[in-house]
Amino acid sequence: MNDTPAKKPDLSITTGDAIEWEETNSFSSVTSEARLKGSEVIAEFVKHLPNSPGVYRMFNEKADVLYVGKAKSLKKRVSSYAKSGGHSNRIARMIGETVNMEFVRTRTETEALLLEANLIKRLRPRYNVLLRDDKSFPYIVVTDDHAAPAIFKHRGARLKTRKYFGPFANAGAVNRSINAMQRAFLIRTCTDSVYESRTRPCLLYQIKRCAGPCTGEVSLDDYADLVSEAKLFLSGKSSRIQESLSGQMQTAAEDLDFERAAVYRDRLSALSAVQGHQGINPSGVDEADVFAVYQKEGMTCVQVFFFRTGQNWGNRAYFPRADKGLDPSEILTAFLAQFYDDKPCPRMLLLSHDIEDDALMSEALTLRSEHKVSINIPQRGEKLDLVKHAQLNARESLERRLAESSTQARLLKGVAEAFSLDEIPNRIEVYDNSHIMGTNAVGGMIVAGPEGFAKNQYRKFNIKNEDLVPGDDYGMMREVLTRRFSRLIKENGLRDKKGAEIEDEAEEASVGIWPDLLLIDGGLGQLNAVMDVMREMGIEKEVPVVGIAKGPDRDAGREKFFMPGKSSFMLPERDPVLFFVQRLRDEAHRFAIGSHRARRKKEMVKNPLDEIAGIGPSRKRALLHHFGTAKAVSGAALSDLTAVEGISGEMAKAIFDHFHENS
Repeated sequence: MNDTPAKKPDLSITTGDAIEWEETNSFSSVTSEARLKGSEVIAEFVKHLPNSPGVYRMFNEKADVLYVGKAKSLKKRVSSYAKSGGHSNRIARMIGETVNMEFVRTRTETEALLLEANLIKRLRPRYNVLLRDDKSFPYIVVTDDHAAPAIFKHRGARLKTRKYFGPFANAGAVNRSINAMQRAFLIRTCTDSVYESRTRPCLLYQIKRCAGPCTGEVSLDDYADLVSEAKLFLSGKSSRIQESLSGQMQTAAEDLDFERAAVYRDRLSALSAVQGHQGINPSGVDEADVFAVYQKEGMTCVQVFFFRTGQNWGNRAYFPRADKGLDPSEILTAFLAQFYDDKPCPRMLLLSHDIEDDALMSEALTLRSEHKVSINIPQRGEKLDLVKHAQLNARESLERRLAESSTQARLLKGVAEAFSLDEIPNRIEVYDNSHIMGTNAVGGMIVAGPEGFAKNQYRKFNIKNEDLVPGDDYGMMREVLTRRFSRLIKENGLRDKKGAEIEDEAEEASVGIWPDLLLIDGGLGQLNAVMDVMREMGIEKEVPVVGIAKGPDRDAGREKFFMPGKSSFMLPERDPVLFFVQRLRDEAHRFAIGSHRARRKKEMVKNPLDEIAGIGPSRKRALLHHFGTAKAVSGAALSDLTAVEGISGEMAKAIFDHFHENS
């Protein structure tokens, strides 16, 4: 038994600016000569717990967090785990694995709920409901802090000097809206640096997507009116703007100014396009998020629709990791607390199911958002229609997910049969290299598993070995595999004969740690290079390796497969497994090429001044403003360099020596 004590709780954890924590009390492990486990160790903790609200954590023998929970009374809640019976199978397993507990006392149950959500998202305990695919949401931002505001897609931190509209469900919805709003309001989308450097209108002005404030094609006052209209539209005042544009079009037509009337006509058409993309727009719901839960075959889908300013700004499906025995209400309760841990909450939530203690949840979200948040389960009317619509989408999303998982399972089984594997692979790693004549060489690794591509497991390897002959694909593959498995063995140890069991069931580890199959984009030579690395590390028998050689004339469907100790072979041309392997190889190729292009682009725009120690953004800007280009700086005399503001004599000599080191 591992007697390593659990880590002390991090009392600096906060759940947002809305809460300032008072003194918190933590309780760590109960020590005894014979290490207690399960309900026995929990019973020992109960003796020392207060009847106050707080958060508790359960740990196993390896000090991994099993469960995070909150309680109105720590003593009463934890004592329920000390009872010998009456637990579900999931809770019974959790209690049986518990060897230690830690506690944080809070002032109120509301604070305990917020801290619980924060810890669950941070620690990802095995027995909690976990929100997966928790990506940030995009917004539309209007840069009001500029004389000629621009409109952009935005993620991340927000500035008080700018106006933000959202959230939108995905980047595609934002891009479509910005594209249509360019035509409707002629707002610029260029960066401030481009705006400042323009001497004549750009192409967007020529195709009537921008009013051209950069070169004075429109006055700043008239441009400000366009920006104001755009913000009114994003705030839900579209009908007012349409009436105004319609009136101006009619006036222009009566004045026989048909060119100006056509401009208003095009803007009205663009406005209609924006509204068409936004789908259903309820008249009685101004600001709300709609949540609907659907369960089938042990999986759960939570569908979320976003309504802001009376407009539908898209939807997103989530598939939280949860025990099969949990009902929709329990999943939705845990989901909501985690969902709004780092997102702004609207004034109304519409739910498909009742949640546990909705008053507490409303109070917690109100505390965090600093405005009243109401939680409703509609029974009739337009709001009920919205929930039913969300539930229909949840059902369809889950059925698609189940169908995809079933297809993926059949394909993985086919892979096991095609390559004579002992077991169906849970984690497949595919490797490819990309370079141009050996320059900016990059190796790429993609991962696939039962749920498709695991993109959070992708890795790129910048080739570092300077002794490699440019274009040596075998040497690059040896370096990539050496670095990959050296780190894997160092961090996780050698894999046992039966394969590593997955102890962490979080999304990141859903495909396991060790690969069950390696696919190499290359023929016998690449395979031999990989096997040399595997033998050096003593794992040549642990991981099956397959080389994929392109067919004659690089024809897809005529690939040859190479495995150690076997003759090369081909799969039938219309075999679904062949198509699946081709898709894996193509994804690895796409990822490697994308990584190579990104590195090459970075190298191309690299400034020679960046290589000089002590030259930061300010000094580089001063030099470029003074000389115009980096080439001019390289040819400048020492006296010219010292004339630049901010460049001392010593720094000027360092710059001069850098460009004249061979003189």
